[in-house]
Amino acid sequence: MRHLLLLLGLLLSLARPASAQTKPAPRSPESFGYRRLVVMFGRDSVQVLLMAKPGEEQRKKPLLLWEQGSLPMPLVLYDERGAFPVFPFRPKKVLETCHLAIISKPGLPLTFDVTGQNPNVIFQQTQPPAYYCARNYLDYYVRRDEAVLRYLKKQPWVDAAHVVIGGHSQGTAVVAHLAAVPGLVSRAVYLSGNPLGRLMSMLAQARQEADTAAAGWIFRRWQQVVADPTVADCKGDDPRNTYGFGTSEMPVLLRTKVPMFIGFGTLDSGVAGDDHLRLEATRQHRTNFTFREYPGREHNFFGMKNGRVNYDDFYWEQVGEDFLRWAGLWPQ
Repeated sequence: MRHLLLLLGLLLSLARPASAQTKPAPRSPESFGYRRLVVMFGRDSVQVLLMAKPGEEQRKKPLLLWEQGSLPMPLVLYDERGAFPVFPFRPKKVLETCHLAIISKPGLPLTFDVTGQNPNVIFQQTQPPAYYCARNYLDYYVRRDEAVLRYLKKQPWVDAAHVVIGGHSQGTAVVAHLAAVPGLVSRAVYLSGNPLGRLMSMLAQARQEADTAAAGWIFRRWQQVVADPTVADCKGDDPRNTYGFGTSEMPVLLRTKVPMFIGFGTLDSGVAGDDHLRLEATRQHRTNFTFREYPGREHNFFGMKNGRVNYDDFYWEQVGEDFLRWAGLWPQ
């Protein structure tokens, strides 16, 4: 389960005793079994990590590009026991049928040694570099990742007719926009997103907790953001970031023509947005959406016990198998 906690940025206590030894130089992605590509996007060098079945790196296969969540986190975290896998599903099994790709956050290292540290805390408390802050907004990610996808589709080892885009949480906003680009991808996977925008999930949580102060802050913050949505001050989710990810994705999703897998836990704060999308898709007679709800599960697909998240009830492997089977990427 340790890999999922890091991938999704869960606020769990994973702190370990600090090591008295001096840390060695950061290890390379290649030492953990990844291939690395650099794709130019304007003047930016975009770092892409790839996984393939050993010996089949050049074999033509479908491609699954996975979109990250919201934390300013390096792709490969590792400690004295080794690396935390990057993908939430079982990559070794799915590599039988496809190649995997993931794009690094701008300006962040590809690997990071978290030995003796709580990785779910350090990336929330550490000020990210200015390079990252200047690019940490929805429009940049959409344009950058579209350029990366177009580059990857030209590679001889990619079956350009079978390219799937997938993501969880904040990554679903990027998925929604890329899936709407004509001819770019063949299928899309949208997990634990809120088609009504991130702020609606925040409001849903505040209303559930009867926290009128939190709800009032959200509305005041939105008023400030829309007054000047171009501000990029690197203070948490700055106005440019908040405006992009806070805006409803419904218009984009409803103009998407490719098949989309919409998966969510019924206890997720964004569930009302997913249900609204289903109602509207039905009204418009849209047949390209597959809705898969997971009863009693929260944002990260954990179950609940006595009103609290049960981190022993790990369900991501089943969720992964569900959407990979739907996408035709699960080995027979």
